[in-house]
Amino acid sequence: MSHMFVPGPVDVAPEVLAAQTKPMLPHRSKDFEAIFQRSEAKAKDLFYTNTRIFQASSSGSGMQEAGIRNFVQESVLSCINGSFAQRWYDVAVANGKQADKLEVEMGEAITPDLLRDALKKKHYEAVTIVHNETSTGVENPLADLVKVCQETSPDTLILVDAVSSLGGVKIEFDALGLDFLLTSSQKCLALPPGLSLAAASDRAMKKAESVTNRGWYFDLLLMEKHRLKDSTPMTPAMALIYALDVQLDRIFAEGLEKRFARHAAMSKRVQDWGATHGMEPVAKAAYRSKTVVTMRNSLNWDISALNKFLLTKGMRIANGYGKLKDLSYRVATMGETTLDDVAMLLAAMDEYIKQG
Repeated sequence: MSHMFVPGPVDVAPEVLAAQTKPMLPHRSKDFEAIFQRSEAKAKDLFYTNTRIFQASSSGSGMQEAGIRNFVQESVLSCINGSFAQRWYDVAVANGKQADKLEVEMGEAITPDLLRDALKKKHYEAVTIVHNETSTGVENPLADLVKVCQETSPDTLILVDAVSSLGGVKIEFDALGLDFLLTSSQKCLALPPGLSLAAASDRAMKKAESVTNRGWYFDLLLMEKHRLKDSTPMTPAMALIYALDVQLDRIFAEGLEKRFARHAAMSKRVQDWGATHGMEPVAKAAYRSKTVVTMRNSLNWDISALNKFLLTKGMRIANGYGKLKDLSYRVATMGETTLDDVAMLLAAMDEYIKQG
């Protein structure tokens, strides 16, 4: 069996893959509606919310667009500290919004003071925050940033991308007071790609009623109408919903707190290993991701050659992303991966080092 230590797509359990082979059903049938509604009910527990969960046939980037199109008529502040935070800004601009950047260097975190200053200078309908920046391995201090928003600009909607963290890190939608929280299937949830999930607050949905040109495919008001009645406005990714239903059972069987602890322990193991070889994570200690370690390539490895070696052992890691390509490498510690798997990877990397 191969082990992918890349930050998505990740390895998927055989029984979850097998769930996709169930016979198709009419998507307006009571049989499918029962599965769709059951998976949503379970997902609410994963998001720590009593509100709605949308299940869309798209990657997380689709839900980034949904957040922009539904909740922003004109002005949005995009917090940017990496490639995927930049993408959300790009999505806003592409959709004709007046988007401003609150930008720091790749590898840095968005700090409460920076956000407070930006919100004092100008009023925004919404602020976009990437909780866990997959390109840099930085986890932004979400609770602190949310508090700043609530104190400085309480009517500004808080939109959060948790594509590479939800399911591996506790994010309490209701308790934090978020307005939109999105994730993808192929990372910490350990499902095949193609499904995105998002929670949306009542006040965000109310705002959407006054926003024009929400589009059609990602019109959350249209999705809400069908969510309450049956499933989705369009044919859903049925096989992925089957898989989600099974995988959520497996996640809760492990236990959320145990799952979060496993992710944290795996990332720390990789960070500690790097330190013994003179390699530090790109992220500062206070902001290090628990689901993906982006390590500085201090030994000047040829990452392609390293991966070629790892592939002989059925494993692979990821090169750095964007500006950090070749300057760093990424080891995902998410999904079904265990500490034993991580130990196996690090042993192989030690062997590579000894080969010189």
